Amino acid sequence: MTQKSIIVTGAASAGGLGFAAARLLAREGHAVTLTDLDGDNAADRAEELRAEGLTATGLAQDVTDEAGWAALVDRVKNETGRIDGLVNNAGIAVLKWTADLDVDSWDRQINVNLKSVYLGCRAVLPVMQAQGSGSIVNLSSIAGLVGVPGASAYAASKGGVRLYSKALALEVAKQGIRVNSVHPGVIWTDMQKVAIEDNPDQYDVINAAIPMGRMGEPDDIGNMIAFLISDRARYVTGGEFVVDGGLTAQ
Repeated sequence: MTQKSIIVTGAASAGGLGFAAARLLAREGHAVTLTDLDGDNAADRAEELRAEGLTATGLAQDVTDEAGWAALVDRVKNETGRIDGLVNNAGIAVLKWTADLDVDSWDRQINVNLKSVYLGCRAVLPVMQAQGSGSIVNLSSIAGLVGVPGASAYAASKGGVRLYSKALALEVAKQGIRVNSVHPGVIWTDMQKVAIEDNPDQYDVINAAIPMGRMGEPDDIGNMIAFLISDRARYVTGGEFVVDGGLTAQ
């Protein structure tokens, strides 16, 4: 397998989706750049991977900052010689009913979850176009597929990621660049663990609603991302890949 150079955003949390994807990609032999607003923890995660003998770098990044994206792409290109993959994973969840949702919260949700995806894609495209190849995976959500009351801004941002990915896939298909979106369901992340600790009865309620009877693990999402980044998915673009234990099939 040829080593690829891959950027994964939002990868500082040890129990998060970004780190799960970065770890799987690194274990497949690729050079992975982990970025996060929390640069110290991103560096710690990269050090954990290097301790396994893997190739990883951890950097601080504000994914809503256009100049920061340009600097990141220049650095990765200079250090690795190319950029083969981008995983736009960084995101937040503003969970408010519309009547209680102020404009600043709406803007922050859209900027972090949707604008950042556009900025990241636009930043790496010149490198991938020059190479004639590349794979971009944008993290959406099942909230980008179905309505979720109390999460209107989040759903709007993730729905935007879904359709932006399809449009971009069509724009760059003839240039050898693939673009797909991944839609996680309820995943047992650190954030989910904290929520369950606050409301333990909700754990059984959530599991009962999932046809497979359990929440997913971060590696379930990481495996899908790793597949889409890989050459095994060379004929896959413009797709939306739901990883939710059957939740949205109901």
